Amino acid sequence: METYCINGKVLAERYQTQMIEEVAQLSQKPHLAVVLVGDHPASLVYVRHKQACAQRIGIEVELFHLSPIMTEDALIAFIRELNTNPTVDGILVQMPLPPHMRDYRVIDAIDPAKDVDGLTRANLGCLFVGEKGIRPCTPLACMALLQSLDRPLVGLHAVVVGRSRLVGKPLAQLLLEKGCTVTQAHSHTRDLASICRMADVLVSATGMPHLIGASHVKKGAIVIDVGIHKKEDGKLCGDVDFQAIQGIASAATPVPGGVGPMTVTMIFRNLIDMRVKKDLLVSKKMVK
Repeated sequence: METYCINGKVLAERYQTQMIEEVAQLSQKPHLAVVLVGDHPASLVYVRHKQACAQRIGIEVELFHLSPIMTEDALIAFIRELNTNPTVDGILVQMPLPPHMRDYRVIDAIDPAKDVDGLTRANLGCLFVGEKGIRPCTPLACMALLQSLDRPLVGLHAVVVGRSRLVGKPLAQLLLEKGCTVTQAHSHTRDLASICRMADVLVSATGMPHLIGASHVKKGAIVIDVGIHKKEDGKLCGDVDFQAIQGIASAATPVPGGVGPMTVTMIFRNLIDMRVKKDLLVSKKMVK
């Protein structure tokens, strides 16, 4: 059996083509405020990728590059100013933040209606109780990649290796919504390989390079690799040993070129939806 490579780059381009058409129909370009604190090398690269993607789609990105020595309270005050700015449709705080700042406190300062990453407690709460809200981008990317295979997810056993607020926990909820039976594991799970081998859908989001190998994958499983790491030779790899699972998994995402491009795309999917909602509210007020 040949393992099908789920090409996130190609899928992202398809999504973006549709989004270009949607943006052209809006009353004005969606406006995303990106807050970058400090000069973390990977963050600088990720921000450039977002700017390039936004330019292709026709979205306005305003970058606020702030000092790494500013206080947490000063950053929160700055975010609250963006919350009240009517020209800003969405706010994204680029992670990681400097060590003296608490991620959860900064994220929760964002107005949930402008939380393009879907990571405020309000939006995560909506996800966990099944109400409408903005969904986290990386879990949305994983779901889009799975759904691109055009295979029913209902009744499948999904194992999510990872328990973060960013990916593991919200992704488990999205899989439950689609009718999967979900097991949540992590790097400290006893006999992780045997748990993973139960999975029809296996997702790894642990941040541990090549944690998942051939012994973790059931024949015919779908494998989604959320991890990305730079090796000593400068090449990138994921949580999954992609070569080792060839011929075992029926389909798998590569690193790079899998989840990453779709995650960036989902940021702008959320932003466009925010702008559409705003336009609808304005229309209703005008009708009244």
